[in-house]
Amino acid sequence: MKIVALTALLACVSLPVSAAAVPGQPAADFKLTDVTGKSLRLADYRGKYVVLEWFNQGCPFVQKHYESGNMQSLQRKFTDRGVVWLAISSTNPKSSDYRDPVRAQGVMKDWQMAPSAFLLDEDGNVGRAYGAKATPHMFVVDPKGKVIYAGAIDDAPTWRPEDVKTARNYVAAALDESMAGKPVSQPSTAAYGCSVKY
Repeated sequence: MKIVALTALLACVSLPVSAAAVPGQPAADFKLTDVTGKSLRLADYRGKYVVLEWFNQGCPFVQKHYESGNMQSLQRKFTDRGVVWLAISSTNPKSSDYRDPVRAQGVMKDWQMAPSAFLLDEDGNVGRAYGAKATPHMFVVDPKGKVIYAGAIDDAPTWRPEDVKTARNYVAAALDESMAGKPVSQPSTAAYGCSVKY
Protein backbone atom coordinates (compact mmCIF):
# COMPACT_ATOMS: atom_id res chain seq x y z
CA MET A 1 0.00 0.00 0.00
CA LYS A 2 1.25 3.44 -0.81
CA ILE A 3 2.56 5.43 2.14
CA VAL A 4 0.34 8.38 1.23
CA ALA A 5 -2.70 6.12 1.09
CA LEU A 6 -1.87 4.53 4.44
CA THR A 7 -1.35 7.95 5.99
CA ALA A 8 -4.66 9.09 4.55
CA LEU A 9 -6.48 6.05 5.89
CA LEU A 10 -5.07 6.65 9.35
CA ALA A 11 -6.04 10.33 9.28
CA CYS A 12 -9.33 9.99 7.39
CA VAL A 13 -12.29 8.25 8.88
CA SER A 14 -16.00 7.94 8.28
CA LEU A 15 -17.52 10.88 10.13
CA PRO A 16 -21.05 11.37 11.46
CA VAL A 17 -23.24 13.94 9.80
CA SER A 18 -23.11 17.19 11.75
CA ALA A 19 -26.26 18.76 13.12
CA ALA A 20 -25.14 22.07 11.59
CA ALA A 21 -26.78 21.39 8.20
CA VAL A 22 -29.79 19.19 8.81
CA PRO A 23 -31.84 17.81 5.93
CA GLY A 24 -35.28 19.38 6.02
CA GLN A 25 -33.99 22.63 7.50
CA PRO A 26 -33.04 25.90 5.73
CA ALA A 27 -29.47 26.06 4.44
CA ALA A 28 -27.39 28.74 6.11
CA ASP A 29 -26.77 31.65 3.78
CA PHE A 30 -23.17 32.68 3.20
CA LYS A 31 -21.04 35.04 1.17
CA LEU A 32 -17.67 33.94 -0.23
CA THR A 33 -15.22 35.00 -2.92
CA ASP A 34 -14.38 32.64 -5.75
CA VAL A 35 -10.91 32.03 -7.14
CA THR A 36 -11.43 34.73 -9.79
CA GLY A 37 -12.22 37.36 -7.15
CA LYS A 38 -16.00 37.38 -7.66
CA SER A 39 -18.18 37.58 -4.53
CA LEU A 40 -21.09 35.12 -4.38
CA ARG A 41 -23.92 34.45 -1.94
CA LEU A 42 -25.90 31.25 -1.59
CA ALA A 43 -29.08 33.36 -1.58
CA ASP A 44 -28.24 34.46 -5.14
CA TYR A 45 -29.23 30.97 -6.26
CA ARG A 46 -32.64 30.73 -4.64
CA GLY A 47 -34.92 28.99 -7.12
CA LYS A 48 -32.17 26.57 -8.21
CA TYR A 49 -30.75 23.36 -6.85
CA VAL A 50 -27.30 23.91 -5.35
CA VAL A 51 -24.61 21.34 -4.58
CA LEU A 52 -21.93 22.25 -2.04
CA GLU A 53 -18.76 20.15 -2.37
CA TRP A 54 -16.04 20.54 0.26
CA PHE A 55 -12.73 20.22 -1.54
CA ASN A 56 -9.02 19.70 -0.84
CA GLN A 57 -6.81 18.64 -3.74
CA GLY A 58 -4.32 17.03 -1.35
CA CYS A 59 -6.82 14.47 -0.06
CA PRO A 60 -6.63 10.96 -1.62
CA PHE A 61 -10.40 10.61 -1.29
CA VAL A 62 -10.91 13.79 -3.34
CA GLN A 63 -8.24 12.62 -5.79
CA LYS A 64 -10.18 9.36 -6.21
CA HIS A 65 -13.21 11.22 -7.54
CA TYR A 66 -11.26 13.61 -9.77
CA GLU A 67 -8.64 11.21 -11.14
CA SER A 68 -11.44 8.82 -12.12
CA GLY A 69 -13.32 11.69 -13.79
CA ASN A 70 -16.32 11.03 -11.55
CA MET A 71 -16.62 14.46 -9.95
CA GLN A 72 -16.17 16.38 -13.19
CA SER A 73 -18.76 14.15 -14.86
CA LEU A 74 -21.27 14.84 -12.09
CA GLN A 75 -20.53 18.56 -12.22
CA ARG A 76 -21.16 18.70 -15.97
CA LYS A 77 -24.21 16.45 -15.89
CA PHE A 78 -26.03 18.47 -13.28
CA THR A 79 -24.92 21.98 -14.24
CA ASP A 80 -26.22 21.14 -17.73
CA ARG A 81 -29.57 20.54 -16.00
CA GLY A 82 -29.46 23.95 -14.31
CA VAL A 83 -27.95 22.90 -10.97
CA VAL A 84 -25.45 25.29 -9.39
CA TRP A 85 -22.36 23.38 -8.19
CA LEU A 86 -20.11 25.17 -5.70
CA ALA A 87 -16.75 23.65 -4.79
CA ILE A 88 -15.57 25.08 -1.47
CA SER A 89 -12.13 24.99 0.11
CA SER A 90 -12.11 25.70 3.85
CA THR A 91 -8.38 24.98 4.05
CA ASN A 92 -6.55 27.32 6.40
CA PRO A 93 -3.91 29.45 4.63
CA LYS A 94 -1.31 28.11 7.09
CA SER A 95 -1.91 24.51 5.93
CA SER A 96 0.43 22.93 3.37
CA ASP A 97 -2.71 21.96 1.42
CA TYR A 98 -3.78 25.59 1.00
CA ARG A 99 -3.87 26.98 -2.53
CA ASP A 100 -4.18 30.73 -3.12
CA PRO A 101 -6.58 31.89 -5.86
CA VAL A 102 -3.97 31.67 -8.64
CA ARG A 103 -2.82 28.18 -7.67
CA ALA A 104 -6.44 27.10 -7.13
CA GLN A 105 -7.21 28.15 -10.70
CA GLY A 106 -4.29 25.98 -11.75
CA VAL A 107 -5.79 23.01 -9.93
CA MET A 108 -9.11 23.64 -11.69
CA LYS A 109 -7.38 23.66 -15.06
CA ASP A 110 -5.17 20.63 -14.39
CA TRP A 111 -8.09 18.52 -13.16
CA GLN A 112 -10.55 19.95 -15.70
CA MET A 113 -12.91 20.78 -12.85
CA ALA A 114 -16.37 21.95 -13.91
CA PRO A 115 -18.16 23.50 -10.92
CA SER A 116 -20.19 26.66 -11.34
CA ALA A 117 -17.67 28.33 -9.02
CA PHE A 118 -14.72 27.41 -6.79
CA LEU A 119 -15.01 29.32 -3.52
CA LEU A 120 -12.39 30.01 -0.83
CA ASP A 121 -13.52 29.87 2.80
CA GLU A 122 -10.16 30.80 4.30
CA ASP A 123 -11.43 31.54 7.81
CA GLY A 124 -13.47 28.33 7.82
CA ASN A 125 -16.66 30.04 8.96
CA VAL A 126 -18.84 28.59 6.22
CA GLY A 127 -17.45 25.10 6.68
CA ARG A 128 -18.11 25.24 10.39
CA ALA A 129 -21.61 26.64 9.84
CA TYR A 130 -22.40 23.59 7.72
CA GLY A 131 -20.53 21.16 9.93
CA ALA A 132 -18.28 20.17 7.02
CA LYS A 133 -15.83 17.70 8.48
CA ALA A 134 -14.45 15.83 5.48
CA THR A 135 -13.29 16.27 1.94
CA PRO A 136 -15.39 15.56 0.06
CA HIS A 137 -18.38 16.43 2.29
CA MET A 138 -21.47 17.02 0.17
CA PHE A 139 -24.68 19.00 0.66
CA VAL A 140 -27.63 19.47 -1.68
CA VAL A 141 -29.93 22.48 -1.30
CA ASP A 142 -33.30 22.61 -3.07
CA PRO A 143 -34.80 25.62 -4.89
CA LYS A 144 -36.59 26.71 -1.70
CA GLY A 145 -33.26 26.94 0.12
CA LYS A 146 -33.74 23.78 2.17
CA VAL A 147 -31.05 21.15 2.74
CA ILE A 148 -32.25 17.89 1.19
CA TYR A 149 -29.02 15.89 1.46
CA ALA A 150 -25.95 15.97 3.69
CA GLY A 151 -23.10 13.47 3.87
CA ALA A 152 -20.87 11.30 1.72
CA ILE A 153 -20.70 11.47 -2.05
CA ASP A 154 -21.29 7.71 -2.30
CA ASP A 155 -21.32 4.42 -0.42
CA ALA A 156 -17.71 3.44 -1.20
CA PRO A 157 -15.55 5.01 1.55
CA THR A 158 -12.21 4.15 -0.04
CA TRP A 159 -9.47 6.06 -1.84
CA ARG A 160 -9.45 3.62 -4.83
CA PRO A 161 -10.68 5.18 -8.12
CA GLU A 162 -11.91 1.81 -9.39
CA ASP A 163 -14.53 1.71 -6.62
CA VAL A 164 -16.40 4.63 -8.19
CA LYS A 165 -17.86 2.35 -10.88
CA THR A 166 -19.78 0.14 -8.44
CA ALA A 167 -20.68 2.78 -5.85
CA ARG A 168 -24.15 4.21 -5.25
CA ASN A 169 -23.83 7.97 -5.65
CA TYR A 170 -25.94 9.63 -2.96
CA VAL A 171 -25.66 13.13 -4.44
CA ALA A 172 -26.87 12.04 -7.89
CA ALA A 173 -29.68 10.03 -6.30
CA ALA A 174 -30.83 12.98 -4.18
CA LEU A 175 -30.86 15.32 -7.17
CA ASP A 176 -32.56 12.83 -9.49
CA GLU A 177 -35.25 12.01 -6.95
CA SER A 178 -35.97 15.59 -5.93
CA MET A 179 -35.94 16.91 -9.48
CA ALA A 180 -38.48 14.21 -10.36
CA GLY A 181 -40.74 15.43 -7.57
CA LYS A 182 -39.98 12.51 -5.27
CA PRO A 183 -38.78 12.62 -1.66
CA VAL A 184 -35.07 11.97 -1.18
CA SER A 185 -34.83 8.34 -0.08
CA GLN A 186 -31.55 8.79 1.83
CA PRO A 187 -31.26 12.41 3.01
CA SER A 188 -28.23 11.90 5.25
CA THR A 189 -25.22 9.59 5.44
CA ALA A 190 -21.90 9.51 7.25
CA ALA A 191 -19.36 11.63 5.39
CA TYR A 192 -16.01 10.03 4.66
CA GLY A 193 -12.67 11.46 3.61
CA CYS A 194 -9.85 13.58 4.97
CA SER A 195 -10.53 16.03 7.77
CA VAL A 196 -11.13 19.61 6.65
CA LYS A 197 -7.92 21.55 7.35
CA TYR A 198 -9.44 24.42 9.34
